[in-house]
Amino acid sequence: MEITTKNNAVGILEETKIDEGFYILKFQNESTEDQSVVRDIDSSYIQFHFGVKGAVTFSFNNGSYTIPLREENSLLLYNPTRDLPMNLALQPNSWLITVLISIKKFHALFSNEAGYIPFLSEENRDKKYYKDAQVSPSMAIVLNQLMNYNLHSSVKFLYFKGKAYELLSLYFNRPADANVEQCPYLEDEENVLKIRKAKKIIIDRMTEPPTLQALATEIGLPLKKLKEGFKQIYGEPVYAFLFDYKMEVARQLLAEGSQNVNEVGLRIGYSTASHFIAAFKKKYGTTPKKYLMGLS
Repeated sequence: MEITTKNNAVGILEETKIDEGFYILKFQNESTEDQSVVRDIDSSYIQFHFGVKGAVTFSFNNGSYTIPLREENSLLLYNPTRDLPMNLALQPNSWLITVLISIKKFHALFSNEAGYIPFLSEENRDKKYYKDAQVSPSMAIVLNQLMNYNLHSSVKFLYFKGKAYELLSLYFNRPADANVEQCPYLEDEENVLKIRKAKKIIIDRMTEPPTLQALATEIGLPLKKLKEGFKQIYGEPVYAFLFDYKMEVARQLLAEGSQNVNEVGLRIGYSTASHFIAAFKKKYGTTPKKYLMGLS
């Protein structure tokens, strides 16, 4: 299962082999351009894709159709009748975690639950299976622990192995069967939902965002928990995240060509063109005007 990339950005891929037929892949595009990754995957593998940040597009049948995957969403793919090579494009500032597990390994994990896992049931064994779903707060915590771990190399494999099994367990967990009172993630889940709300607030009000204290008060979290939780889930502090988001919006608006530099700056909350130009150059290393010239 070879990896080839059209643009070899540093840090775009980190692969960890958990067991025979069981892998975790981490994709991070920290560049200002889309990154393409192609990987051969044979029909014996189930694919779980988790959008951690930004957006990813999967292409199939030589680009004849595509499936978008946005942050906080997941995609399960399985087709026992044909290979499903991974052909994806990561947008700038996008993170993706992929779990690849062979059907043989998967059956060994869930042999007593074949009736519960749809594509493991006898009547579906030779059928293709596709499912998209939202990432639960509990899964979001695990995904971001995998993205932002800070461990000695000697324990990294053990940590990843535990998190891989935890992630699959949470993916297939049935909420109706969960013991809510005993759920160890309850407090964290509530906090994750509040932090997601904080992200939505700053995006919706990006031209006049609230102060950190006002944001913490609005979502009902102490300021410290907001700061720590936001960085854990989204990988950077609140206003650093907002800055990156605003610059990406600006880049897309400039590329569309319907608004000039001043209008784009005002659209994302900069009262003067000079401030917007300085911010854009800080992010992308070039001015909006030169960026537009490069598109023509």
